[in-house]
Amino acid sequence: MKEIKAFVRPKRLTDIVNKLREAGFLGLTVFEGEGTGRYSDNRKKWSSLSHPFSHSKIAKIEMVISDEKVGKAMQIIHENGETGYPGDGIIYVSEILEAVKVKTLKPDDII
Repeated sequence: MKEIKAFVRPKRLTDIVNKLREAGFLGLTVFEGEGTGRYSDNRKKWSSLSHPFSHSKIAKIEMVISDEKVGKAMQIIHENGETGYPGDGIIYVSEILEAVKVKTLKPDDII
């Protein structure tokens, strides 16, 4: 299993999530946030009241999926998140070693 963490433009989030859901990716989490990095959008100037160092509003999508579905999920995120401008986002893919439901965890399952 793999975990995808995708940082995307908030304005593209609805399209990305709708296309992921249409393709059968139903278990995902979305976060809104702010960040800073190498990228700076010269077309916009804002600073955060909560985080004065921040210069980019972002949305983060997290999902855990089977290995064979990673390419499709990345393609959907790219096709619906890309605007052609710097700062469109980044996708991280990580290995999931184990997943256990809180409700059904048994003492013998604990490492």
